[in-house]
Amino acid sequence: MSHSGAGIVAARLSERVDADPAAHLVGIDGRWISVGQVQTNAQRLANGLYGLGVRAGDRVASIMANRAEAIDLFFACAELGAIQVPLNVFLKGEFLRYQLTDADPSVLVVDAAAFEMARKLIADSGMSTTVVALDETDADVARLTELYTDGDRRWDSPTPDSLLSILYTSGTTGLPKGCMINQGYFLHMPKAHMMFDWFKPTDTSITTLPIYHGFGMSALMDALVAECRVNFEAAFSASTLIARAREIEATQLWAVGAIGAALLATPPSEDDRRHRLERAVFIPMAPQAQHAFEQRFGVDVLAEGYGQTEVLPATMGGVRPGRDQPSCGKGLPWLDVEVVDDTDTVLPAGESGEIVVRPREPYSLFSGYWRKEAETLHAWRNLWHHTGDLGRFDDDGMLYFVDRKKDALRRRGENVSSVELELAIVAHPGIAQVAVHAVPSALSEDDIKACLVLADGYDLDAAELFAYLREHLPYYAIPRYVEVIDALPVNAVGRILKHKLREEWDTEATIDFDALGLTLGRGDRR
Repeated sequence: MSHSGAGIVAARLSERVDADPAAHLVGIDGRWISVGQVQTNAQRLANGLYGLGVRAGDRVASIMANRAEAIDLFFACAELGAIQVPLNVFLKGEFLRYQLTDADPSVLVVDAAAFEMARKLIADSGMSTTVVALDETDADVARLTELYTDGDRRWDSPTPDSLLSILYTSGTTGLPKGCMINQGYFLHMPKAHMMFDWFKPTDTSITTLPIYHGFGMSALMDALVAECRVNFEAAFSASTLIARAREIEATQLWAVGAIGAALLATPPSEDDRRHRLERAVFIPMAPQAQHAFEQRFGVDVLAEGYGQTEVLPATMGGVRPGRDQPSCGKGLPWLDVEVVDDTDTVLPAGESGEIVVRPREPYSLFSGYWRKEAETLHAWRNLWHHTGDLGRFDDDGMLYFVDRKKDALRRRGENVSSVELELAIVAHPGIAQVAVHAVPSALSEDDIKACLVLADGYDLDAAELFAYLREHLPYYAIPRYVEVIDALPVNAVGRILKHKLREEWDTEATIDFDALGLTLGRGDRR
């Protein structure tokens, strides 16, 4: 069977192979893989997955950091018509159990760091998922290397409407929702970046973003569609990133604002400008930080963009006449982007409201939330996708991000669901109630504070609580601050008044784990 029709990822990869099979597509820590090798690996792995029983529409989940097998697995699922579910490597406990049981994958590919934990969760949940090990293990399970097999193609090609990924987002007040991403949407992603010359065929891009995130996946799609190449770092190191960029002759750095802040926080060096970088994409990043980065590293900084996994991106700007660095740019021509009030009435320029989006052409929006029809319909009410974010337009059509309408937190480049975090913390036997909220962080984005009401007879021990949080939470979700209070402030219907907690967060009773030396080193995150 052969690939048919445009708009599917495997067909675009075939076009690249036909043009130049030796062209680099992706690198891991500077080790490049050609488009021809990516296709060969993907087709052999797809054949092995098919032999394992995976069929079109089946979910293939994975827990792994940036490594070559993540690329193989994505393109194998694209070839087979299966749905990849790349999970955050820092998930553990209820965070991991929820997403695994929600996705209900037929196969889970897992690295050594998460192997035993994932196997136990699957067994305890009664799932029929087949565990495939990435690394050496004493357990008698299938190894991913065994699945790369030759053979004739035995399946039909997917279509542009076929789901290719479920990407979990925690940017809401509820439990995480799986964004359904089809093949056409993946190929549509690079359109805006190419339109504004953020990615060009001559580019070598370097990123520390994980391949399991939508923003990281967009960099991979840019490389595929714009015919450039992208290098994924397996781990972020502020002290070595510029050196790696110099080593691979990168022309572009693709990251989030927290990465830029971390680079600025390193000691200045005479090597700061020894590179070929032309631009750095840091979304979001305040204008003063953009200017500081440009002055120190001699690189144009681009931060005028707004989007989310559901619509990536919705607005953009760039180095062009009329550039407005504090803004998120303008709405893209294939989308309607507006700001509305609570009745979905479009507001005039200058007034703040919720940012809403709807498509003018196919594949410019996600396909809904996995197994959550009610939430999908609610997000799409009145024929608008409601982002849950607040913004305003100026008279020139520039969008300015105001705040998150959703009660979510953003820390270390990760969205953290406050509901999910509170459920995990209150499971501690000594905690009766908890409310978490964002507080200002010196490294941009948020730090997290947890306000605790203790159970009768329990006395808080900071070191014991930190050890508990470390065991049960992803590292990025561990609150930096905690405070014990007698009661949470609530309104007449019992809703917690988090704005009161935010307004008065820096109290004498607030415990700072960092100040007590209760922190996690990079090697202790998993």
